[in-house]
Amino acid sequence: MVSEGDTAPDFTAPLADGDIGEFTLSDRLDEAPLVLAFFPGAFTSVCSHEMTEFRDRMESFEDLGAAVYGISVDSPFALNEFRDKLDLNFGLISDADKEVIAEYGIGMDFAELGVHDVAKRAVFVVNGDGEVTYAWVSDDPSVEPDYEEVESAAEAA
Repeated sequence: MVSEGDTAPDFTAPLADGDIGEFTLSDRLDEAPLVLAFFPGAFTSVCSHEMTEFRDRMESFEDLGAAVYGISVDSPFALNEFRDKLDLNFGLISDADKEVIAEYGIGMDFAELGVHDVAKRAVFVVNGDGEVTYAWVSDDPSVEPDYEEVESAAEAA
């Protein structure tokens, strides 16, 4: 699992931001600090609440010069619909091939539901050098991050 002080694994994945484009972490370091908010699945109650919390705090992140991206294993088409439905003001990254969650070491299963390899709820802050300056990972998908702590981490990055 990726920890504070590690170099953030680079990746390229589809970006749902109203259109469908491409996101490459190393190409976005000029937007740093980057807040990468991994969530298990679009259109679920806790994930919807988490993403709307980031939406509602976007002005604070922008004031800090930080860029926020949500990441899940949902398709970019589903993520665009999720983004539209919640009126999100940041892009969502599709890890449909599940490579990013593998690189970050945060995959989990809901075996009883027949769901495998979704992202644990996790937040990583990456600075302009590509270093992870904050890492929070929950084994309980019902637990949301401490948003004030994430903002402080973005400010310190």
